[in-house]
This record gives sequence, structure tokens and C-alpha cells, in this order.
Amino acid sequence: MKTRSEQDIVKHDEQELKRFGYLQELYRTMGGFSNFAISFTIISILSGPLTLFAFGISASGPAAAAYGWPIVTIFVLFVALNMAETASAYPTTGGLYFWSSMLGGAGWGWFTGWFNLIGQVAITAGIDYGLAIFVDALINQYAPHFPVTGQAGAMATLAIYAVLLLAHALLNINGVRVVALLNDVSVWWHIGGALLIVGALVFLAPHHSDVWAFVFHRVQTQTGFSPWYGFLIGLLLASYTITGFDASAHMSEETIGASNAPSWGIVLSVAISGIVGYILLLGMVSAIPSLPKTLASANPVLYVFTTRLGSAGGTLLFIIALVAMFFCGMSSVTANSRMIYAFARDHGLPASNQLRKLNRIRSPHNAIWLAVVLAFLLAVPALWSSVVYSAVTSIGVIGLFISYVAPAFLKLIYKERFVPGPWNLGRFSRPIGILAVAWVVFICILFSLPVVRPITLANFNYTPVVLVIVFAILVPWYLLKVRYHFKGPAILQHGEFSLDDEIVADE
Repeated sequence: MKTRSEQDIVKHDEQELKRFGYLQELYRTMGGFSNFAISFTIISILSGPLTLFAFGISASGPAAAAYGWPIVTIFVLFVALNMAETASAYPTTGGLYFWSSMLGGAGWGWFTGWFNLIGQVAITAGIDYGLAIFVDALINQYAPHFPVTGQAGAMATLAIYAVLLLAHALLNINGVRVVALLNDVSVWWHIGGALLIVGALVFLAPHHSDVWAFVFHRVQTQTGFSPWYGFLIGLLLASYTITGFDASAHMSEETIGASNAPSWGIVLSVAISGIVGYILLLGMVSAIPSLPKTLASANPVLYVFTTRLGSAGGTLLFIIALVAMFFCGMSSVTANSRMIYAFARDHGLPASNQLRKLNRIRSPHNAIWLAVVLAFLLAVPALWSSVVYSAVTSIGVIGLFISYVAPAFLKLIYKERFVPGPWNLGRFSRPIGILAVAWVVFICILFSLPVVRPITLANFNYTPVVLVIVFAILVPWYLLKVRYHFKGPAILQHGEFSLDDEIVADE
């Protein structure tokens, strides 16, 4: 059997894209590994598990890692499998927004697009603000007068956060080739870094006399609630980490072999991150010298590293994690900007004509700037509230997973509308879709609940308030205005395009 050349594959990808009503505007240079790499980098086993490490062990002790991580991984894998099947059928940069539009109509697509946008902005904020907290702690280790707590610490962290967002915007504006190269490096950095950290903690650091009992039988909570409630709240550690795998779908129009490669990128990024991340977390938890002292420290991760491995060795591992977080934030901005570009291309956003513009190297520069500005604004309340970080991560998880599961729900309701692509689940599609929807409904309720008791204004989980505000804005906006002019993707307006049709891009 003759193997198709890369040129033939690219030509087929462009013909498929044209059938959906879009020109090939973005550079299609990304291979399958690079497509996997961007989702793997955004999931980032050296970012989420470490930035929410303190939250997880505070909520449920070592159980957050020992039992919470594998439970979440399994259920998220159902979501990923469902998403991968849909990505193969509709290989466009619009991803989730486009899928919901095709399956449920323009209204479903519009709401899905907005929740995906909100979730991606919040995840970008969570990644880079978490990185800023870690950078602040590293500076403080060498300059003890540099603030890490109180109002001064919050202001210093916000300033570092702004610099990081600016750096990620500039990297992305330089084009997909730079991002793809850094993502390829990032994969090996994450895997190698995680194994190095685990190896150092397991073989070089002293441990508890009975590590097994400490890791797998120690259940406690500092939330003020019962241990079982704390355990459920602690699932945010893994749920926040294993997100962002929709990035592979958002890069479809820049990927060679778009009907297969993004689907494998989605599934493999979740599966590999789940395995390697679990090993990392078990290594971290087993090395905790003292749970109360770890939680009382300025940065629990840095405390574990330096206490167990000394200042030099611990700091080196901490810096390895910081670099991985930087890669993660860069890739999150990439995915976020592609989603904004695709949504604006179909006039789903205000100022769509500006947001869909590309620069001379075909990067959606205005969409990139919007992504980082919105991420910055979302973290500003951290100047006044102590639980903003956990709230931002909750918003990210809920926003993203609502958009993840909307196409899955529509596939269950309108199953006759979905025509599977080359990558599909066959007879397992429906049961996997049901499990994916059920899991997302569960976590949307869970992560809107209080995280600490007694509940005060300073520790109030404002996630449900944000979601109520979002619905209060989006629903009347759609009913009073959007539904009269927003018609969704071009294919819904004009029917399926033949390969000979002329498609004119909007100016």
C-alpha cells in the first residue's frame, strides 16, 4: 500500500477545511508530536500538581494524591475520548464551539464558545499566577526582605504575573513555529523533570518510618468540614491539572493529518499526564517532612524540596518546575488565542473583525493580546482575597468542562446528526459520552461549594457568583441581540461547501 506524502496529507486537510467553509489562513506546519506536545504542556504535570499542592494536602491530606488523582484521571479520560472522536469528525480550529454549532445549532455553539473562552482565560490566569507565586518564593529565598505575604506580597506577585503574561504574549506573536519548537522541548523537560524530582525525593531524601501508611492511610482535612467533604474538595488538585487538552483540537488547522493527529494528541496527553503526574505526586507526598510545618511554610513545594534535599538541590528542582510552568503558560496563551481567533472568524465576539486579524507571520496577534489582558484582570482581586487562586482555578475547571461536555451532550441528544470521522469509538461512543456528561455535572456542583469553614468574606468561594454573573450577562444578551444576527459557522449559513466552491474570507 502506497504511503501518502506529507504534501498529499496537507492538501487533503485543506480540502476538508474548505468543505467546512474556511480558507487555510494559518500555517499548517505542526506534526502529530507537536500537536500532542501542546496539550501535554498545558496539562503540565510540573505545574498544576505543584501550584495546587498546598491546596490539595490542606483539603484532604495525602489522600488528594493517593486516591484523588487516579479517580479524576479515569473520568477525565472519558471526557478526552469523547472529545477526540468529535475532533476527528470536525477538524477545525474552532473546536468545541464549531462542534456544538454543528450538532445543536448556532445558539449552542455561541454559549459553548463563551464558556470555553472563560475557562481558557481562567486556566491561563491559574497557570501564570501560580508561576508568579513560585517565582516570588524563589526570590524571597535569596532576598528575605522581598515580600511573599500580606498586601505587599500580593502586589509583588501581581507585578511578576504581569511580566510573565507579557513574555508569553511576545513569544506567541512570533508564530506557531517558535511555539511548536518550545512545546517539543517542553515534553521532554516535563517527563525528564518529573522523573528527576521523583528520583531525588525517593532515593536521596529521608522518609517517614512507614511511608505506605502515611501516603495511603492518612486522611485529614484543614477545611473545617468533615474528612469526606475535604477529600471531594481536594479533587480540584487533579481536576485543575488535567485540563487544557482541547488545545490539540484548537491547533487542528495548523496540524498535518488533522482528522487523526489531534485526536491522538488529546487522548495521549491525558493518559500520559495521568500516569507520570501520579508518580510525581506520590513522590512529593512521601517526602513531606511534617504536614503541619509544610502547610505553614511560605511555599510548601519549596519547603519539601529544600528540607529533604538541602538548599542547593531543592532549589535546583524548584527551578526545573518553574521552567515547566513557563512552558505551560506559553502554550495556554496559544490555545486561548486560537479559540478567540476561530470564534471571531464567525463573528461570535465583540470586535470580531479585529480579533480575527493575522500579522505578517499569520499569528492572531490581537487575539493573543486579548487573552493575556483578560487573564491579568481575572487575577486582580487577589490583592484583596486569600482564596482568589482556588476560585480562579475552579472557574477554569468549570468553564472548560462545560464547554468540553456540551458537544458530548448534543451527540447523545442528536445522535443522528453526528457522522464519525476516521478516529472514532464505535459502539462505545454512547456509554463513554454518558459517563463524560455525568462527571462534568458532578464537578460543576462540587467546585462551586465552600472550601473553608467558617465562611467569611475573605475566604468565600466566589466561583458560583462569577458563574451566575456570566449567565446573567450571556442569556439576555443572546435573547435580545445575538440570536438575530449570529448565524454560527459558514457551513450552517450556506450548507456544505464542495471542493470547487469559491470561499471568500471576510475582511
